[in-house]
Amino acid sequence: MTYTVLGISAHYHNSAVCLLQDGHLVAAAEEERFSRIKHDPSMPKAATRFCLRQAGLTMADIDCVAYYELPVKKLGRQIWMGLPGFTRRPDEIQRMDPKRPEREIRTILGFDGPIEWVEHHLAHAASAFHFSGFPEAAVLTVDGVGEWTTTSYGVGDGQRLELFEEVAFPDSIGLLYSTLTSYLGFRVNGGEYKVMGLAPYGQPRFADTIRAMIQPGEKGQYRLDLRYFDFLKNERMYSDALIEALGAPPREPESDMLPFHMDVAKSLQVVLGEIMLAKARYLHQRVPSDNLCLAGGVALNCVANGYVHANGPFRNLFVQPASNDAGGALGAAAMAHIRRQEQPLPKKRLTNVFLGPGYPSNDIARMLDSTPVRYEDYRARPAELFDRVAAAMEAGQVVGWFQGRLEFGPRALGGRSILADPRNPIMRDHINALVKKREAFRPFAPSVLEENMGDHFRLQAPSPFMLETCPVHSGLDLPAITHVDGSARVQTVNASENPRYHALLQAFHRRTGCPLVLNTSFNMRSEPIVCSPRDALSCFVRAGIDLLVLEDFVIEKDAIPPFWKQALEIIEGNQSSGITHRVYTFF
Repeated sequence: MTYTVLGISAHYHNSAVCLLQDGHLVAAAEEERFSRIKHDPSMPKAATRFCLRQAGLTMADIDCVAYYELPVKKLGRQIWMGLPGFTRRPDEIQRMDPKRPEREIRTILGFDGPIEWVEHHLAHAASAFHFSGFPEAAVLTVDGVGEWTTTSYGVGDGQRLELFEEVAFPDSIGLLYSTLTSYLGFRVNGGEYKVMGLAPYGQPRFADTIRAMIQPGEKGQYRLDLRYFDFLKNERMYSDALIEALGAPPREPESDMLPFHMDVAKSLQVVLGEIMLAKARYLHQRVPSDNLCLAGGVALNCVANGYVHANGPFRNLFVQPASNDAGGALGAAAMAHIRRQEQPLPKKRLTNVFLGPGYPSNDIARMLDSTPVRYEDYRARPAELFDRVAAAMEAGQVVGWFQGRLEFGPRALGGRSILADPRNPIMRDHINALVKKREAFRPFAPSVLEENMGDHFRLQAPSPFMLETCPVHSGLDLPAITHVDGSARVQTVNASENPRYHALLQAFHRRTGCPLVLNTSFNMRSEPIVCSPRDALSCFVRAGIDLLVLEDFVIEKDAIPPFWKQALEIIEGNQSSGITHRVYTFF
């Protein structure tokens, strides 16, 4: 009889659900993709409905729900932090209610069966090790904070996963990075990747200053010098001492980006790489494996990942593609399966994350036929479709590419992507300014045919999830995807995992001699990645995209009724743009 587990992460940020059947991952999705609220933290009811529908189940068919943290243990830290300035506002009381997760699982999701509670960093660790395919590995998790843990060191062997050392709050590598993210004028729990993108423009002249803010300890320990931090008051991340040490006031959001800010970002990134490498070397002393698994929000820093892989003692690296809290749902579900079934998960590497909803072409056709939109129909003509899209990119057009099931995690990997010619010298600035409407310094990633990756990038192994950076060493001029430091965050694409995207890259290669394209997520600034065809149409109308591909259908910009854009901008302006953070949301 099939044993089915629903894994949940909620009430913090990146709320998500996954569904395991006999240890096999059937579906996974983040709530924000359905609610359209960026980083939606609410109990993921829409994502749960999708997972059940995908598996052909109802909640009555679920054997166990697994939750990604221990609410009572978390409450201890919340009380320790919150009582001095506790205002008794209803929202504060609700966030600190340890019974809320179970109550909402029962009332909102309608589940009356057993709930397995999994510690936050154990869920992170399990999400990496049990989906890595490694028979054994060292495991490192690094984030802002779970219940109390901020960094953990562990070992996985078969179904056994043990965390043997941890660093406790308030000492946190993630909070160091988030503090300087806030100082640089970006949103905490959302803008850290902007700091990573800004860093190559600067010089590490503040590295010693930042090194002084985090002091190494014995074994895997370290301590923050709390003189430089103010996050314990839950009002701002940095203290006056940090401002004085760096010698300039914090940057106001949306203000000019100065060389000073670039230098701070570079210094922070250098220090993060050093710390992560030192922790990896320590872990290897304790667990002398060839294999390293990484998870936690800091593991989304692909520059640090690449640095650790290139310079560290581990030969093989697996980074959980949803390393943030969304991936905690996977780890919680894995631990629940192992505990309750007393059986390991199938030792199979997670090779694709196309785990969200997909939309059949015939359903999309019916939707389009209900509108005045003109479209080209390529059903049963896939080769012509791929050549049509490749020709459009070669001609300088920007393409919205909507294919198959939605990706799980923060990266668009050819399911919900915006694509363009990486050789075009104006394409990066064009997409940043007119399509994504975001900061000009932000880099774009390439998707490359796996069989051609070595001709253009110094990669040690295939990188299907875009989680490492590496030097570009191509004979082609690739200005749109090559960052200022000569690096790129590469996605490798193979025919077995993503056949239609692979076929498109092949078509572009045949036309141009270039086996890669620029790939960025299909969304506008401050919005989640599109989920449904309707989301894609809305983004297409409002953004400066030239061509939209919805499965087998191609829509040109001029085919959209002129009044649609104005109407959608009015509607979108009246909706929530999501959650903004000045400080780390500890509660």
